[in-house]
Amino acid sequence: MHITDMVMHVDNNLEENSRRNVESKLTGQKGVIHAHFNERRPHLMLVSYDTERTSSFEILSGMTGQLLCAERVG
Repeated sequence: MHITDMVMHVDNNLEENSRRNVESKLTGQKGVIHAHFNERRPHLMLVSYDTERTSSFEILSGMTGQLLCAERVG
């Protein structure tokens, strides 16, 4: 297991419930350990994932599958 973190910027303006739903769906993806929006900067999301089970591109694909516009920023 090799865990790494990625910061994503989500362009959509999401209410708190919508952010929690996105976090739940991402955390349910194969290889994703944790996904959490920053409370002070709700457009930023930290995602921890196992690089042996998934990739940042697959995680971004999961975001676009939810009709969200997101990009990696770190």
